[in-house]
Amino acid sequence: MTSPRLTAEQRLALAMLAGAGGNGATQALLSAHGFDASMITGLVSHGLATITAEKVRAGRKPVTVVQVRITDAGRAALAES
Repeated sequence: MTSPRLTAEQRLALAMLAGAGGNGATQALLSAHGFDASMITGLVSHGLATITAEKVRAGRKPVTVVQVRITDAGRAALAES
């Protein structure tokens, strides 16, 4: 199976995720770098990234943090581009 053709923005997002290590990057961090949620959702729908919601404590309040991680298929697509 061939990987989908990546846009420059998708390549940058995958490169950022690849460099983020095993924990990936938060959706908030990706948004701060200009990557919108619909583009990240596209990467997930093509199997190039995963999204998980994790509850963490910020002081006394629980906060949901959305983590985005690159998949093996995402690494392969990045290497092909």
